[in-house]
Amino acid sequence: MTGTGTSAATAEQTFDILVIGAGPSGLTAALTAAQAGYRTALVAPGVNFTDGRTTALLQASTDFLSGIGVWEKLLPLSAPLIRMRMVDATGRLIRAPEVTFDSAELDLDAFGYNLRNRDLNRVLEEAARAEPNVTFIEATASGFVFGDTFAQITTTDGQQISARLCVAADGRKSLAREAAGIGVNRWDYPQVAVVMNLAHTQSHQDTSTEFHQTTGPFTLVPLQGRNSSLVCVETPEGAERLRSMPRPELERELERRAHSILGKMTVDGDVQSFPLSGLTAKSVSGQRLALIGETAHVFPPIGAQGLNLGLRDVQSLGKLLAEARAQDLDPGSEDLLARYEADRRTDIVSRTTAVDALNRSLLTDLLPVQAMRSAGLYLASRVGPLRRLLMREGIAPGKFPKPKLSLPFRKGAA
Repeated sequence: MTGTGTSAATAEQTFDILVIGAGPSGLTAALTAAQAGYRTALVAPGVNFTDGRTTALLQASTDFLSGIGVWEKLLPLSAPLIRMRMVDATGRLIRAPEVTFDSAELDLDAFGYNLRNRDLNRVLEEAARAEPNVTFIEATASGFVFGDTFAQITTTDGQQISARLCVAADGRKSLAREAAGIGVNRWDYPQVAVVMNLAHTQSHQDTSTEFHQTTGPFTLVPLQGRNSSLVCVETPEGAERLRSMPRPELERELERRAHSILGKMTVDGDVQSFPLSGLTAKSVSGQRLALIGETAHVFPPIGAQGLNLGLRDVQSLGKLLAEARAQDLDPGSEDLLARYEADRRTDIVSRTTAVDALNRSLLTDLLPVQAMRSAGLYLASRVGPLRRLLMREGIAPGKFPKPKLSLPFRKGAA
């Protein structure tokens, strides 16, 4: 059944596009394919409406979400990120200068917007259920066949569903990726992210502040009102200490680490923790298969890059699917998937490498590495064209024309 989308389905069904996974990447992929005119099935046990975490959507992502008709419903639920501030709180001998990136330098209202994951999932799910070309099949995919002309899955309740293209958005432990024989590179960090939402007495002034600690970033991201989300990256032992603290003691500790820039803090909701790891698929495509989101890449929550990278996967694939539809071509053809692979590879590698390097630079005690990091942030704070280039590439890679970087050594230049 379609549109308002019940979980009922016949024993055998055939579609144009089959999306596995109902996180933000999977929901947007289903919407994008359906709006291009493809009969699309979305297979997942359900949508997560209880996730207490938040997501910062950068400008390229909000533009994309506007194009598929959902951003106008998400905007009232979000808080703008007008400034991004980086503060070296390592206490080391060589420390980087404080750097603030301001969206006004790029003539933007904001770099992006932060909102709660449960709100994001709810709006995307409602939009997908209202789309006539989307069929929700509330089941778990357990068996996979990737053939020359179709992909077929079998669900745990015995349904068989075929399509010309399967889009895997089933996460870092993807069964679809494994069934296709696509290998991954995995690595772990000696870190745990402690995540929570906070209320505070002082205004965040639409500024995201990232304190760089020796254990990793301590990042406060604005929510609506006098509220912020926090990602505190710690050692496993440090994370356990934070989680075991009584709430009043934890709140005082968080205020201390934030140097009281937001005043008195109160924890709002649960305190969660997640071990940090990384993953990149050795290919983002296979026979009749495209990988998106965390099925293709995972890295630490630094610089608001995770979901934004996944949405660029969806946007790239969606553009290719729209072109194939307009020319009546096979949406799961080897040529289309080769083009998707080529389009995504550089972006994924560059983002993963940059986030990994920044994270590891905070952990090392090697003075040359600390000096290089400090020099880079110093140049970003002092050299206007470089700072603006970093901002452009951070929010919308490849979208803005590249300026010529002539270092302004003359007095007063910025």
